[in-house]
Amino acid sequence: MAGPENIQVKRVYDDATVSDGTRVLVDRLWPRGVSKDEAGFDSWNKEVAPSPELRMWYGHDPARFEDFAARYRAELASADDAIEGLLVEVSGDTLTLLTATKDVDHSHAVVLADILRNRG
Repeated sequence: MAGPENIQVKRVYDDATVSDGTRVLVDRLWPRGVSKDEAGFDSWNKEVAPSPELRMWYGHDPARFEDFAARYRAELASADDAIEGLLVEVSGDTLTLLTATKDVDHSHAVVLADILRNRG
């Protein structure tokens, strides 16, 4: 299945822009301070988020990111249906993955975006 031409990662707290395309929250937990009425995204896909155990182990420690990314990729290896479902819901050429994580560069959303880009 062909995916979107452009996949980007943003914080859920960032303002939506026209260039965002389909905006999907990919965190397992609802972001603090965001009401459902003003959420500003198209859907919430918890199934592609890291397991609670992996998330707790990682603790957003950049020193653990490489190991975290490898473990997360292993988890996603058995989540083919969830990944396909994410790609199916994209309407247009751009998919924006949203996370509440402060350090987006060391987040699961970056790993997920890489997986989606390389899916073919």
